[in-house]
Amino acid sequence: MQLTSLTILNYKNIREADLVFSPKINCFIGNNGMGKTNILDAIYFLSFCKSHSNSIDSQNILHNTEFCFIQGKYLVGEKTEDIYCGIKHRQKKQFKRNKKEYERLSDHIGLLPLVLVSPDDSVLISEGSDERRKFVDGVISQYNKTYLNQLLQYNNALKQRNALMKSETPVDESLLEIWEDQMAMFGSYIYEQRKQFIDEFIPVFQNFYSHISGGNELVSLIYHSQHEDQDIKARMVATRDRDRILGYSTQGIHKDDLEMLLEGYPIKRVGSQGQNKTYLISLKLAQFDFLKRTHKLSPLLLLDDIFDKLDSNRVKKIVELVSGETFGQIFITDTNREHLDLILQQLGQEATIFRVENGEISS
Repeated sequence: MQLTSLTILNYKNIREADLVFSPKINCFIGNNGMGKTNILDAIYFLSFCKSHSNSIDSQNILHNTEFCFIQGKYLVGEKTEDIYCGIKHRQKKQFKRNKKEYERLSDHIGLLPLVLVSPDDSVLISEGSDERRKFVDGVISQYNKTYLNQLLQYNNALKQRNALMKSETPVDESLLEIWEDQMAMFGSYIYEQRKQFIDEFIPVFQNFYSHISGGNELVSLIYHSQHEDQDIKARMVATRDRDRILGYSTQGIHKDDLEMLLEGYPIKRVGSQGQNKTYLISLKLAQFDFLKRTHKLSPLLLLDDIFDKLDSNRVKKIVELVSGETFGQIFITDTNREHLDLILQQLGQEATIFRVENGEISS
């Protein structure tokens, strides 16, 4: 898959841009805060119908302007796709494919597979289980529409049950039964899909980590779920009184977690900055590999300032990987032109280079 051109108007700090891309490597150079990441975020928006960094759409509109839009033209196999998103204050955003507006944004997810590697990925290690579930859900949802729909329905049932748990008036037990039945049904499917994905994902992830680290460290992932060996519906019923006190549901797949280990210990406790970054990059490259196999085409790969805090050997290994035939079109941001020139020299390939300064983009 290839993004051939991108038009941006009033998105974040980018007032206007009309960019044409190389089919392989595209680089954005500039100091921090100039808008490099905002370009990648605009590309991300066209794949996921939302910003990676700010989920409130109206806050992505350039200050003191009324609206913004992003438009991308793609080659997907033999087909061309024209994707448009427009956002206005106090209005629902418009999302169009080939000039036809979507009835449901969820119908768009998966059309344009994309993997973003960024400094924000550190939350997968440092923060709570919610971030790790979002990572797993984000991968599966890009190739499995049923999973995304059942996840949305599960989250609605969970929201309804939580509302009943917070109720200050007596609750009809039959209402609880309805939402708990739905949570158990949708949750069982979600659990099975997560388990299958993670079982297939682990060896790919380990291979990437081994390649980048030189095979000196052993990493692993362990999936934990209340669905593993318990009757989840019985657990929901058994914890109703406790959940009423707490005001939320303590049982279900919304409590799943992915334990991240280095040499058998939580990487959050024992990993160095370089090891943590290698772990995260390996996760994302494994995500790329998985999506490529399920979609039968190469996702876009966005690398946002990823080489900081990595030694030269690990940078070289990553460059070797992404320059291979496995990977397609790549977008890279960096603050250091000399650093990037060295990387491009190692890649041995021509690249289109853009300079970014205060939201202005020049080639």
